[in-house]
Parts: sequence; C-alpha cells; structure tokens
Amino acid sequence: MLDVSQDTTAVLLASSIQHLLRLAFAFALILISIHRFRIDHLALMKSMTGFGRGSMTGQDFAAAVDLKTVNNRFLDIHLRTGAELSSVEGVIRRKIGERLSRGRVDVQVTFERTGAVLYELNRPLIAGYIEALRTLQKDYALSGEPDLNVLARLPGVMQTARDGLSEEMVAGVERALDAALDELEAMRESEGAALAVEMHGRLDEIKRHIPIIEAVAGSQVDAYRTRLQRRVSELLARDGLEVVELDQGRLAQEVAFLADRSDISEELVRLGSHVTQFRDSLNAPGEVGKRLDFLLQEFNREANTVLSKSTDVAIKESALAIKAEVEKLREQVQNVE
Repeated sequence: MLDVSQDTTAVLLASSIQHLLRLAFAFALILISIHRFRIDHLALMKSMTGFGRGSMTGQDFAAAVDLKTVNNRFLDIHLRTGAELSSVEGVIRRKIGERLSRGRVDVQVTFERTGAVLYELNRPLIAGYIEALRTLQKDYALSGEPDLNVLARLPGVMQTARDGLSEEMVAGVERALDAALDELEAMRESEGAALAVEMHGRLDEIKRHIPIIEAVAGSQVDAYRTRLQRRVSELLARDGLEVVELDQGRLAQEVAFLADRSDISEELVRLGSHVTQFRDSLNAPGEVGKRLDFLLQEFNREANTVLSKSTDVAIKESALAIKAEVEKLREQVQNVE
C-alpha cells in the first residue's frame, strides 16, 4: 500500500510540474507578444527631424534630391530647383504632402543632362547688342567692328538648347524623390521611436507621484481638524478663555468646508486618465503631435490646481515634480509629427 501511494504521489507531482511548465511557456509567449506589440507601436510615432537623399541616373541625365526637415506646426515646403525643373515643382510638392504632414521641409533638387549638349543663339539679344554698338560707333565717331570673341562672352548670348523634360527624366526625378523620402521617413521613425521610449519613462515618473499625492491627501481632513482645533485653543488661551467649550458641530462644519475646498480627488483621477491617453497617443498611428500638445496643457492645468488647493509640503513637491516632467515632455513633443 505504501508503494502504491508513493507512485500515485509521484505521478500527480509530475503531472503538476508539466502543467506548470505549460502555463509558464504560455505566459512567456504572451510576454513576447506584448513586447513585440509595444515595439511595433512605438515605431509608429515619427520625429519631425530628419534627412534623406535619393539619386537616379538615366541614359542622358542624372537627378539627385536632398531633403532636410525640422519641426514646424504645419507642413512648410521650401523648394529649390533649377528653371528647367519648374514644370515638375507641383508634382514634387504633392508627393511630399502625401508622405509628410508637419514640419519645415527644405528640398534641393539637382538635375544634370549627361548627353551631348547643344547650344542655341539668342538672336534678338545679339541683334540688340550689335545695334547698340553701331549706335555707339556713330554717335561718338569711333572706328572698328564688333568682335566675335567679345560677343560670345556677353551674358545670355549662347544658352543650352532646351528640348523640355522627357517622360523618362520626369520619372527619374520622381524616383529620386521617392528614395529620398524613404530614407527621410526611416530616420524620422527611428528618432520617433527613441522619443517615445523616453516619453514613456517620463510618464512613469508622473504616474509614480500620483499615489504619493493620494496618500497624503487622504489624511488632510484630520490634519485640518487638528490644526484648526489647536489654533482656536491657542486663541482662547491667549484671551484667558480656556474654560470655554468648543462647539464641535461648528468645528466639523469648518473642517468640512476646508476639506471641500482642498479636495483634489478629481484632479488626481484626471491626471491618471491623461497618462493613459498620452500612452495611447504615443502608440497610435498617424499624426499625434497636436493631440499630445493638448494633453500636456491638461496635465499642466491639473498640476496647477493641485498646487493651488494644497498646503501640504509633500503634495506641493510631487505636484512640482509632475510639472517639471510635463515641461520636459513639452520640449520633446515639439518635435513630434
């Protein structure tokens, strides 16, 4: 009987261990999934600072696009191209607007023809030069004839023949722009992910102070009662009225009034809610900078209300610490798309 009991116990123990191992394995898979989900979502937020370069070479041309972005409230595109590319400026602005939503964008497009270069004469300009020289010769009785070398060096006399941009050239400029935008967005996403990690840390610090304020605020009513009772007793003793009995009902009324004026429970609830909303916005796709800026204003409003309602040193210290973290977040949010 003893051996059977021991065998049964061993079987049950082995089964329990296997069950625990399966649970541990499942829990580990859940943690890995959560970690991957968090990383994937952190990368959704983008910084407004970045640089990208793209180039494209065709049979008889070479195109290069440089993009540099910095923070700005709106999308502000500053485009620098040669006169030959004026016809594609609208396409360039449209493609940038499809990929970016905020920030100042400095765009430098370089285009060079690599095939045989043909020159054409600016005949009206040359005729004007010659006519002016002849007038000069006649009016001042000068001798000599217009010199070919002098004419050839005059500005605008000869210029490259413009056949316009072929479809291949336009497509090449667009591909160079797409490559530059890809590199730019990769950099902005990388910086955005780093910003998000740092901002999550600051949110953790804000959240750490909320329970501290709650714990101290919960004992404020008793502290008010004790302080008020001591103060009244001191005033009575100073006037020689120690035997006067305090009206406990009136005392309770005053304490309730002070407690109501200093109640910060709603502000603390809203602070916690703002932390959650801020985290959700950090993990949300698309443009989040404006929403984060609004939430920071709300953070500041609640922290200021807590400061104005409280006289406790510990509460004030925590509220000031929250405001300090909010200001640091504000500096970082200025660079979020």
